[in-house]
Amino acid sequence: MSEIRQPSPRRGTNLPRMGDFNLTVILDAIRRSSGGLSRVELAQIVGLSPQTISNISRRLLDQHLIVEAGKEGSGPGKPRTILRLNPSGMYAIGVHLDPAVTTFVLLDLVGAVVQHSRIKTPGGNDPSAVISTIAAEIEQLVSDSGVDTGKIAGLGLAAPGPIDLDAGTVVDPPLMPGWDRVELREALKEATGYSVLVDKDVTSAAVAETWAGGPSGAGSFIFMYMGTGIGCGIVLNDEVIRGTSGNAGEIGHIIVDPDGPPCDCGKRGCVKSSCIPQVLVAEAEAAGILAGTRTDDSGPEVQKSFSMLCDLADAGDARAIAIIDKSAVLVTRAVSAVTNTLDVERVVFGGPFWTRMSERYLEQVPALLEADSAARLIHTIEVVGTGVGEDVGAVGAACLVLEYMLAPRAQRLLLES
Repeated sequence: MSEIRQPSPRRGTNLPRMGDFNLTVILDAIRRSSGGLSRVELAQIVGLSPQTISNISRRLLDQHLIVEAGKEGSGPGKPRTILRLNPSGMYAIGVHLDPAVTTFVLLDLVGAVVQHSRIKTPGGNDPSAVISTIAAEIEQLVSDSGVDTGKIAGLGLAAPGPIDLDAGTVVDPPLMPGWDRVELREALKEATGYSVLVDKDVTSAAVAETWAGGPSGAGSFIFMYMGTGIGCGIVLNDEVIRGTSGNAGEIGHIIVDPDGPPCDCGKRGCVKSSCIPQVLVAEAEAAGILAGTRTDDSGPEVQKSFSMLCDLADAGDARAIAIIDKSAVLVTRAVSAVTNTLDVERVVFGGPFWTRMSERYLEQVPALLEADSAARLIHTIEVVGTGVGEDVGAVGAACLVLEYMLAPRAQRLLLES
């Protein structure tokens, strides 16, 4: 197992009018420390003067974003007061829109799930009806939590890619006919009254891992998202990589089986045509394992049939096992193409379909990946399941809001005239 590096803290600046940036630098440093930090430790880590640390700490205490959590110190001198995030200081809503199921979470400031719900994604080709259903579920989620709406910083939505990040729209997502160029950000803002951020589901999952995944979310890794589609979130040196348009990680057209089924791109054996659950279910139906189980190609129907296929594999059905095992081999080929390109230290698997296939994948993928690794004589590549859990997409969507509110960003360095 490769050594896990701790995230590198950001550095502050003592220039005038840098208060907002420095505030987020300090919050970020406290967040990244599991046990909290003293003011002296903060000054050493972020490079700010003790007076600046003291002033900003007071602001954060007054805003109830941090708390003083006891004193530490065994040597000479006065014990140091430890500062930690205040879980109830701020909340964020996260929604993961998947063709099969839509998941909702309310997170506190430290990334813990306060409230959770899940519904079958409404069928049909009317996005407005789905958006109305999502808005109603959000209202119920907040009501059930008992959280003061004034403490909710906003709403994050994780959606299938590709997306138009600037416009906040989804662009022809798979298994969701009628959803091309739907302006999700504005529609949800109008329906809920919350500020809304929209990002790709695989990117949101990677964000969740960096915020709430623990050791699996540190350093450089890829997040393999296993849902109705398969995608890849990218994190390099603790930074989530989105790409020029916010669509980094679209691996659907990596060829993993040159003799495989034709893809809609005109090639054969792409990830999209060879590995996704819909394809595995079709293979099982063609083999007579799941004859006549599906009524349509909607997300919920695919999820139901895929679950039945996994049930058969778990029960020892050799044909079902062969289908799942073959998918692990093909997915690993796509993973190795990405890991060799990026030279990461870890692969994290997760997503709504991951739990059912996790045991067989974790048995096979590490050795297959090592055999294909260009850097295998220099370092190993750790393969793990998500540290966040099954709701990683929704948790990541809420973390988008926390990241936007709390993480140091270059825009904060622009001096006002």
